[in-house]
Amino acid sequence: MFEAIAEAYTRSGWGAKHSYGFAWFGRPVIQLPEDLVRLQEAVYAIRPDVVVETGIAHGGSLVFYASLLRAMNHGRVIGIDIDIRPHNREALEAHPLRPSITLIEGSSTAPETVDRVRAALQPGERVFLVLDSAHGREHVLAELEAYAPLLAIGDFIAVADGIMRDVSGMPRTQPDWNEDNPASAVADFLTDHPEFERAVPPRPFDETPGLPDVVTYYRSGWLRRAR
Repeated sequence: MFEAIAEAYTRSGWGAKHSYGFAWFGRPVIQLPEDLVRLQEAVYAIRPDVVVETGIAHGGSLVFYASLLRAMNHGRVIGIDIDIRPHNREALEAHPLRPSITLIEGSSTAPETVDRVRAALQPGERVFLVLDSAHGREHVLAELEAYAPLLAIGDFIAVADGIMRDVSGMPRTQPDWNEDNPASAVADFLTDHPEFERAVPPRPFDETPGLPDVVTYYRSGWLRRAR
């Protein structure tokens, strides 16, 4: 019963732009509240030195990660976007958490952008990679190929909007989303990269064994470097 209701809630929420109704520390975050809680658990469990996120939009997710890391007194955030709009840049530049955030403007898959991210990392730093820019299959696969070498054993990747595969045919979708989606990109990537596996970070508290993660836009999107 829960799974059916949760599925209907998640799918109908996509059509209603439910995730567009929330902010974090003053910036639109465009995330499901349930996903924010899970991402918070992941950051606390992983304790990354750097969160690298592709796709900035209004900057709410960058502020979200920066607030968590500031509370932990550990780590910083690098945000990448092909077009950081002036009003969003201005708001982020003026935000109290700005010292924890580095902004990089450029295509996330361009070699020069990847080089800038690589140069911003210190040897031995642990990375949590979040991919949330363009969501086409080829683009997400190119991001995975470009940034995976920056991860060490035990580092995690979260790929957003695998839900696109499951909402195909609904309002605000494209006819080819059943194939052209981030979940398909993840499957392609895993085929050629046995050093990665599907895995979620450890959860400190869960009294719902066996309950599926259906209320999420990160479906099939969690990976860990295993070797």
